[in-house]
Amino acid sequence: MKFASRASPRQAVSFREALFTGLAPDGGLYHPVERPDLTDLFPSFDDATPFPVLASRTFERLLFPELSAADVERVVRRAFTFTPVLSRLDSRIALVELFHGPSFAFKDFGAQFLAAAMEDFLGRETGRIQILVATSGDTGSAVAQAFFQKRNIDVVILYPSGGVSALQEKQLTTLGGNVHALEIAGTFDDCQRLVKEAFQDAALRSRLRLTSANSINVGRLLPQSLSYIFAAAHRGVLGDRTPLVCVPSGNFGNLTAGVYAWHWGLAVRGFIAATNVNDVVPVYLETGRFVPRPSAPTLSNAMDVGNPSNFERLEEIFRGDWRGMAAEIRGVSINDEKTLETIRDVHAATGIFIDPHTAVGVAAARAILASSKDLAEHPVLVLSTAHPGKFSETVKKATGSAPVLPEKLAACLSLPKRSVRLGKTLPELSEFLLQTFG
Repeated sequence: MKFASRASPRQAVSFREALFTGLAPDGGLYHPVERPDLTDLFPSFDDATPFPVLASRTFERLLFPELSAADVERVVRRAFTFTPVLSRLDSRIALVELFHGPSFAFKDFGAQFLAAAMEDFLGRETGRIQILVATSGDTGSAVAQAFFQKRNIDVVILYPSGGVSALQEKQLTTLGGNVHALEIAGTFDDCQRLVKEAFQDAALRSRLRLTSANSINVGRLLPQSLSYIFAAAHRGVLGDRTPLVCVPSGNFGNLTAGVYAWHWGLAVRGFIAATNVNDVVPVYLETGRFVPRPSAPTLSNAMDVGNPSNFERLEEIFRGDWRGMAAEIRGVSINDEKTLETIRDVHAATGIFIDPHTAVGVAAARAILASSKDLAEHPVLVLSTAHPGKFSETVKKATGSAPVLPEKLAACLSLPKRSVRLGKTLPELSEFLLQTFG
């Protein structure tokens, strides 16, 4: 598989090069040049297929001949010591629990694979790299956990001051070592802009070896497709019916990964892009007009994104045809009031706690099922993206009870926070990077 940006389609690069450069030289995002056909592979997976086996067989096809089967198996074995879990919410909706990894959020799947792949490549050469990543919540903690103490890798995480939960902040500011947390006086969009500006700064790139670890990087994006493939293989849970997949969406990396899997031949009925009030993509799907705007803070803070960068990749998949995109992806926006109501209703009916991001997905799925008679025969898979304990205050506000924190999450709350406060300009970020690593 080769990768190129939309602006420079003839300048295709290898998986390794895309992994370590993050952004293309023209500032665009890398996307797969080829459209691999895996329609013969996906039906071979079923309920009994172990997740590491499914991951290895899929990536053997995607990354051959650059990576051998042995290379892929080695990386997968290091990355995936955890697995998705399917649980039924009701007769129509099943949850795909993606929070059983080290940071208790779905982004562990991409972050752990990316870290294992980078460490594997770097083991064959000398020198260090510096990873820059912007986070609106779970990306930072997943990247911090994945890259902590990895050889030859430094990590710099930019997060908006006051814009992540207390627990999320502790997860990304208490490790130290090769993990550096920068508390930015701005929004997530400011953090993301700073990362992009740093990658495009020739002076910085001449002195540092910069790359990314959020969904800008294809090495973190592609592994997220495995969750969709795994869930769709559970035909027992689905009753042999083609599922609709509902994805809580902010920067749209996870949804893009699912659309890639569909593009490669995975049988799904379509997708629901479930957003909070930061609804620029649902508005686009309705009108054909993509109008970024400053993000608004919500209870589902990891989805507070006003200019989702992965929209560029979705446009590339659909060749800029918004009607074609809207035919496969339905957009739904859920406000905070509905989010709390959904957390409360789900707990009252089932005893299950869900986090606010998953609640946005469940509410959106219910809205689509209620309004679309043509979907009556299709089950809905809602991606459950974070452990409810990471958002205990919101869950308790909705239900009157707080979910039990996993021991590892509870332990980090007592650790001292270590972060560097910065403004939201590139010169400030550049000074920190060059003083620390230059």
